[in-house]
Amino acid sequence: MKLDSDWRDWLAENVERGCTVETIVGSMVGAGFTEDAANRAVKRFMGGESAQPVVREPNPFYVYDDCPVPKSNVIRAFDRDIRVVMRVQQPQVILFADVLSEEECDQMIERSRDRLKRSTTVNGTTGVDEVISNRTSEGAVFQRGEDSLIDRIDRRTSALMNWPLENGEGLQTLRYLPGGEYKPHFDYFPPEDPGSWQHVSIPGQRVATLIVYLNDVESGGATAFPEAGLSVTPKKGGALYFRYCNGEGQLDPLTRHCGEMVNAGEKWIMTKWMRQRGF
Repeated sequence: MKLDSDWRDWLAENVERGCTVETIVGSMVGAGFTEDAANRAVKRFMGGESAQPVVREPNPFYVYDDCPVPKSNVIRAFDRDIRVVMRVQQPQVILFADVLSEEECDQMIERSRDRLKRSTTVNGTTGVDEVISNRTSEGAVFQRGEDSLIDRIDRRTSALMNWPLENGEGLQTLRYLPGGEYKPHFDYFPPEDPGSWQHVSIPGQRVATLIVYLNDVESGGATAFPEAGLSVTPKKGGALYFRYCNGEGQLDPLTRHCGEMVNAGEKWIMTKWMRQRGF
């Protein structure tokens, strides 16, 4: 596989950052390089042809440490009590009821209508946001604490996820029309993708997601985790939490998920992503 300029820049950057040979080769193999091609490429940047080939150890299995969300059945989240409907241990998934009131859901939808733009996804190689066919939604982004309603929801979701307010990305609302879907994907930035580094270098990796359902969907639109055999139907005001980065920085492959196709009506959701450090 031929190295293009993006990969050469990525190699140079990661050698300069002090990444181990094993980590760099492992990332390249995960992105589609053969073991031999990855070793040859790394040799060029780390000591020439005399460097010894790297023998990679298998990736460690994801360790499910304690989830930050309290274990109680009702959680006080800033300004309201929120009831836990369901918990799954592997992957770490929690379903909540009434995270937003009906009025708050309606307000978020109305505030979003004039801001809607076609949703994008980060290109794994370049790190640039792109419109792709796998994600057929429109979205709007709200800056953290930009007004009283957004500030209240930011603080409530932060308390519910039990993660620092300053580590949260801005709230994002999404609308899916009939036929709209988001095919299976991860919310974290895959470390094997060269384009991920510019997104995690300062605030760190995403660690958890909260999806709030802003309306009841007439048909379809469930959130599904194919590897876990789990599917959640949207319920207005309810929210789905899932955590995919543990305290050691490992990433949980069982959190690959999708937004299933909307068969009838519209689907409105709001997402909150949390990072390892201040965003």
